[in-house]
Amino acid sequence: MKNRVISLVAVTCMALGTAACSSSSGTSAAGSSAGAPGGATTTAKGTIGDISKGVKPDPAAVKLLPAAVKSKGSISVAMDLQYPPTSFLSTDNQPEGYNVDIARLIAAKLGLKLKIKNISFDTIIPGLTGGRFDFTTTNMSASADRVKVLDMINYWKDGSSLATKAGNPLHLSINNRSICGKSIAVMKGTTQEQTYLPALSKKCTAAGKTAVTSVVLPNVNAALTQLASGRIDGIFYDTPSLAYAVQQHGTTFDVAPQQYDKPASLGTDLVAIGLAKHSPLTKAMQKAMQSVMDSPSYKEALNNWGLGAGAIKTASIAKSPAS
Repeated sequence: MKNRVISLVAVTCMALGTAACSSSSGTSAAGSSAGAPGGATTTAKGTIGDISKGVKPDPAAVKLLPAAVKSKGSISVAMDLQYPPTSFLSTDNQPEGYNVDIARLIAAKLGLKLKIKNISFDTIIPGLTGGRFDFTTTNMSASADRVKVLDMINYWKDGSSLATKAGNPLHLSINNRSICGKSIAVMKGTTQEQTYLPALSKKCTAAGKTAVTSVVLPNVNAALTQLASGRIDGIFYDTPSLAYAVQQHGTTFDVAPQQYDKPASLGTDLVAIGLAKHSPLTKAMQKAMQSVMDSPSYKEALNNWGLGAGAIKTASIAKSPAS
């Protein structure tokens, strides 16, 4: 992969807390800084090459692998490679990003080769339940519907935000009724589309306001095109990917400094690995992910992409928000 510097100011400062916005003496900071809310700055260099090179298998995780998987010697991960900084294709058409790093580390801990399958986000769950892929690391949260059909293992913490035209001329906030009657883009198959925006729209109608118009689009770049042309009023999406995409357009767009204040009934901001329900790989995958978390590679992967404040300590099995 080519060496390049990636600025992730909006990601760390808005998605993952102010602690990530202070300067660090660690190796993950590189290149020039850009402005962030409150004047804080940060940068991230991304991961150069395969982060799992030299990582040894964890015997305890390997022991839990089904015999058929050990015999095959490989494992497949499904991800949508158009969402930097977590999963995307580099300029030389190679998979990279935080979720790519994590998938590679998991495979290394299991002593297996990794096969990366680039597919549309909304087809990942059918692919998992249909047995076409073994697992996914793709910014998927444990919604009630997903937990019904998937085993899910928490591996980091994310959030959701609203993007608008620069200066937020309509004074929109995802946390109040200013979005009532507005056209808000969400990405197909995401929790924002399926759960969060419908809940917000219901609050609008319950208060006698006009419902939010949900505009479902395939990816964040398509949404930014429509926002620029005035066909939509805002974009509601995962903060890291949204902030990264907005940052690439200079001063054209803004991401609100406050993330979506999600009610407890809709779960947490934890992001989870997904496998088919009752997958024979689940126990081995959980053990491997915990082994990654307990190693320096976990923080290295997060910090490389400016996401260090999203680290968690336990690869717990994700539960339904209703639990």
